[in-house]
Order: sequence, then C-alpha cells, then structure tokens
Amino acid sequence: MADQDRLHPLRPFLKNWIWEHGRIGTRYLDCVDGEIKFDEGKKSRFAAEKYIYVPLDKDGKADDASVESPAIQEAGLARFLRAAQLGTPDEAGSVAEVQRAVQDCVELGLLSAYQLDAQNALARYAQEPMFEDEIRAAVVDDIRRSYAGTREQLALYDFSVLYGLPVALLINETPFIDWRTHTSPALPFVSLPLGPYCLLVGAPSGRKSRIGPVVWKAASTMGPLKDHNRWIAEHARLWLVATTDDPLVAAQSRLAAARGSTGQENAKS
Repeated sequence: MADQDRLHPLRPFLKNWIWEHGRIGTRYLDCVDGEIKFDEGKKSRFAAEKYIYVPLDKDGKADDASVESPAIQEAGLARFLRAAQLGTPDEAGSVAEVQRAVQDCVELGLLSAYQLDAQNALARYAQEPMFEDEIRAAVVDDIRRSYAGTREQLALYDFSVLYGLPVALLINETPFIDWRTHTSPALPFVSLPLGPYCLLVGAPSGRKSRIGPVVWKAASTMGPLKDHNRWIAEHARLWLVATTDDPLVAAQSRLAAARGSTGQENAKS
C-alpha cells in the first residue's frame, strides 16, 4: 500500500466529520501554516503524520517496530462509530461487539495521546550515541512506563456513549482527553469524540475484573465535559477538524495571536 493511502489510525473517527452536502470532504484548520482548508474525498489525506506505536499490554508483549498500529476490528469499529453518530444503539452490534469496539477506541485514543511524548523521546535519544534499535527500545520503555498503568486502569472503566449532543464536537490529532490529569479541577473521566454529535466517556467502575456493558445515553447537554471543544482547539498542534467554519476561524485567530506574541518575544531576546 502506498504511503499516501495508508490508513491513518484516526481515520475511522474522521469519517464521521466528512461533509456530504454538495462537496464530499473534510473542513479543517492546518495548524502548521494557520490556513483553513477543505480536504476533498473520504481519505482524510490531511491527517498524514507518522505514528510511533508502542504495545501497552500488561504482559509486556514483545515490541515489533514493523507493527504501526493496534490490531483493530475495522468493520466492527466502523459500525459502532456510525451508530454513535446516528444515535442508533440497536445498529451498533452485539454487546460483545460494542465492548470490543470501545476497547479499540481506547487503544487508538491512547496511541494518539502518547505521540508527542514518543516523538520528543525519539528526538532526545537520537542525540545519544545509540543504534536505531537501542533508540527504539528506549522510547518504548519510556512510553510503557508512562502509559501502561493508564491502559490497565481504563480496562476496568465503565464506558458510556453520549449521542445526540446539542453542539458539534471538534477533533484534533490527539482527541483522547484524560480529565483526571489534564484539567483543573480534576474530573473522574476520560473522553474521546466519536463523531460531531457523539462522545465516548469512561469513568471508574470499582470492579476488579472485566469491563461491563457499554451504556448509551441521549444527551441534551455536555454536563461537566462542557469544555471539550475548548480543550481540543487549544491542544491542536497539527490539524483541527470541525463541521462549520466558525470554530476554525476562532482557533485560527488564537493561533495567529499566539504566533504574534512568540514573534515579539523572540524579537526582544
């Protein structure tokens, strides 16, 4: 498969943000050059960054650098994501299939979450007198040390799908939010946008064994996760996707202001 046609790990989610009104494609803010753009078609070509995949299994599965993403059941995940966006739980699959789809969502969410740490670690170790396989092993150790515990915790979380949300959600290249550590005050949740009007939310269950059934909830408000879009917009480094131009224009203005202040600081130094 050619590199340009390689499936981006988040493409299953991005399909829910594709416009099909006259033009088929995705409206997004390119955070690198600050321009609002339209990506024609359904392949999400704008999401082309290279990912570093690190297995986070509790049993310490042997690392294989040739494996570029978690093993996902693509058909089941696609069915689940479409049902979440349409607000049709009965079409999401069996209880077991939905549980597997949620696990796949968590795997992909964590994969996106540790990318910046992995890239920074890779750049840091590349400065050392190390062979490529040693650099890879060091990066893997760093990411496992930081994220394997989180994966174990999430394996016992209760997950809910909030659908029919009143505001359209944004998505960026790192859409998994750990509200326990990334917000103040901390909230006992993790979340991942599944589509413009549906959100996967996880909360501690108190159980010591397998996860329970996924709960579907029609939601008229975002509740305690009302700052979701602000967080996604503020933490976008590569791209930001929306269903309308307004949030992209707002994010574009903030990005320009941030660049202006950085430029002034550099000029003073």
